[in-house]
Amino acid sequence: MENKNAAAQFLELLQQEAERFNSSEMMSTPDGGWTVKGFIDVFRNVYTISGDTKVVSKLIELMLFPHFLAFADKHNLKVIPAPEQNYYPDLTFVDNAGRKFALDLKSAYRIDENTVSGMTLGAFTGYFRERRSAKNITFPYGEYAGHFVLGVIYTRVAIRPDEFRSHTLDELEEIPSVVKDLRFFVQPKYRIALDRPGSGNTKNIGAVGKTAALVNGNGPFTDLGEEIFDDYWMFYLTSDMARKAELPKPPYNNLPSYFAFKQPPAKSGGDE
Repeated sequence: MENKNAAAQFLELLQQEAERFNSSEMMSTPDGGWTVKGFIDVFRNVYTISGDTKVVSKLIELMLFPHFLAFADKHNLKVIPAPEQNYYPDLTFVDNAGRKFALDLKSAYRIDENTVSGMTLGAFTGYFRERRSAKNITFPYGEYAGHFVLGVIYTRVAIRPDEFRSHTLDELEEIPSVVKDLRFFVQPKYRIALDRPGSGNTKNIGAVGKTAALVNGNGPFTDLGEEIFDDYWMFYLTSDMARKAELPKPPYNNLPSYFAFKQPPAKSGGDE
């Protein structure tokens, strides 16, 4: 119970921080454009960036790190970044009682007014199932009091900057932003998770694709709770995983088939 209360308090503080990001000009210019215009060399030349999703995501992540350090200091938390690039989570926060909170940073661009591109929420194999394992994770999964996602949704700008020329610092305002209208949110991981993997041949948990569901945390596991989310994904099998386990097919592939699989067969009326 103490862990759940601490996790709820941590979530509330993080959500307040995300709203501060949304209401300030920390990441956006007055017209909604991203404040990042490019990168600078020692000669003070500014080179524009592309709108590639990996580039945008990494730069947003780097911009947020100093603010998370300030956030941790303000709330008497210790913050530990992932020791390696492919480790989960991006940041670990530790409170004075030693409770750990995982925070992963995710981003997606708007496809239309209500839909965003796909997010994935980390692996459902490896450390997710072996909850005492320290492989590819800062601390074993089971040691965390809560698992959270800070997401940012943005719009890609149609007008691309000229990537074949450099600019001076005095020309920053002439460089168009590659993305605009950034929207930050924080939710527990299970509340925005889908009951199917992310796109492609991946062993990562998929996230809901509707903007409102992401921001408000209204995924299919929200009402079911984190215990169902954990059980569902700890035993989920892809077709390849089922074949390796010598099964004809996965025992379930969505929530309805999961509950049917979990439901014990009814006894025959003639049994005594």
